[in-house]
Amino acid sequence: MTNTLKVLCISGSVRKNSYNTAALRVARDSAPGNMHIEFADLSQIPLYDQDQRDDAVPAAVKKLVEQVRAADALLFATPEYNYSMSGVLKNAIDWVSREQPQPFAGKPAAIMSASMSLLGGVRAQYDLRRAMVFLDMHCLNKPEVMIASAHERFDAEGRLTDETTGEFIAKLVAALGDWTRKLQAGDKQ
Repeated sequence: MTNTLKVLCISGSVRKNSYNTAALRVARDSAPGNMHIEFADLSQIPLYDQDQRDDAVPAAVKKLVEQVRAADALLFATPEYNYSMSGVLKNAIDWVSREQPQPFAGKPAAIMSASMSLLGGVRAQYDLRRAMVFLDMHCLNKPEVMIASAHERFDAEGRLTDETTGEFIAKLVAALGDWTRKLQAGDKQ
C-alpha cells in the first residue's frame, strides 16, 4: 500500500518542556515518508463536566474529536503521575469517549512514556492500556517504549541525546504503521 497514514500524536503532558511531547517530536521526525504526523493540543480542554457537555461541547474538545476521527492511528505519550496516566490525558479521553459514534472504537494505537523515574512510566502505560481495551482501541503490544531517566536522555531544548532511545521510538512508529495497515486490510492476527 502506498497511501499516506495519518497519525495523531497525543501527549499526556501540557508542560512546555515535556519529555513526552519531545518523544513525540522524535517519533514525527523518524516517521517514514508514507506517514503524516499531527499533534493534538490538550491544553485548552476543560475538566470534564457532563452539565457543560449537555450545554455545549467546548471548541477544543470538538477539535480533538475531529482529529481522532480523521486519524488512521493514534500515538500516545504519557508521563506517570501517582502510578497512573496523567489527569490531563485521562480527562481528554473522557471527553472524546462521550461522543457518538465513539471516536476511539477500532483505532489502531501505540503508547510510549517518558519519566524521570527508573521505570519510565510503565504503570501509566498499564492504566492507559486498560482504558484502551474498554474503548475498543487496538493497541500495539510490541515494541514497548518506556523512557526511563528521561531528564538524562533529552537536553535543555528537548532534543533527544540518546541514540538507542531514538532507535526504539523509530521502531515503534514503523510498527504502528505496519499494525495500522494490517488492521485496515482486515488481518487482526
